[in-house]
Amino acid sequence: MQNQPIKEYNIPAEATLEVIGGKWKLLILCYLNCGPMRSSEFRKEIPDISQKILTQHLREMEETGIINRTVYNEVPLKVVYELSELGKSLKSILDQLGEWGEHYINARKSEKLF
Repeated sequence: MQNQPIKEYNIPAEATLEVIGGKWKLLILCYLNCGPMRSSEFRKEIPDISQKILTQHLREMEETGIINRTVYNEVPLKVVYELSELGKSLKSILDQLGEWGEHYINARKSEKLF
């Protein structure tokens, strides 16, 4: 992580949203919560994200220290992304978000049955 000036936040949730907020970052983190991935794997799992946005978000999360990027000296070049130790501290939150999403989907399905 680069030495960046420490930003002042009004509440801690503001810092959290800055790091993991947005349309795609949380989804990227949920996939990384299951294990390391390559850029091409993200494109298969999240087909609606553009390569430009994917690259931008991966770089931003790498700069904030929640993911690690490992480049393997192979031909073709192999780049793997995974949660850093700091990123792994999000595991319980990501798991809970997944559980709540499952609950929400089931509740919505139940509503349509009546």
